[in-house]
Amino acid sequence: MGLKTGTTTVGVIAKDAVVLAADMKATLGNLSYEQEAKKIYKITNRIAVTNAGSVGDSLTIIRFLRAHARLYETERGRPITVKAMATLLSNILNANRLFPYIAQFIIGGTEPEPALYEVTPYGDLIPRDRFATSGSGTQLALAILDSRYKKGLAEEQAIELAVRAVEASRKRDIYTGGRSIAITVITDKGVKELSEKEVEKYIKKVSEGKK
Repeated sequence: MGLKTGTTTVGVIAKDAVVLAADMKATLGNLSYEQEAKKIYKITNRIAVTNAGSVGDSLTIIRFLRAHARLYETERGRPITVKAMATLLSNILNANRLFPYIAQFIIGGTEPEPALYEVTPYGDLIPRDRFATSGSGTQLALAILDSRYKKGLAEEQAIELAVRAVEASRKRDIYTGGRSIAITVITDKGVKELSEKEVEKYIKKVSEGKK
């Protein structure tokens, strides 16, 4: 049996950024296996991805994406775009649909405008112009995102919304949890992973019910 994650991962488009968020709990069957699992990965200086599903399958694909991104830049002299990376991932998953990778991804980045895509285990490529979510806590996260998302969110607002969505799943979905919430912000300046201390400020604000 491979290590799998129940998971809640979220992507939110802000005015000048993409925010990716994920819980940190990994499960092995009914066992809570890990409380600090990594579920957001930097692919390039402008692209990052969240994973939900089999960790082994996800990491295999992430290694391939990173290698292809470096090759693309070497051959063409320019970075790969978010759309091209999402299309590549879609093609990989679709080509293996008879023996599928058990993994679902959210890809976010800037090109230079914020861009966000969902890619399912069978290679469905779904552009998102507001937000995306995956994993066992999807319904709980969507309830928050649907009711609170507004176009043109500032970066801080998008981070708070992503935290609120994941936090809702951490409270009610038994496969979502972990020590904290991982947050990665992608802007035209690059990919930044928020520290645990920074994230805790947002969790505290959400828990206290501040607007």
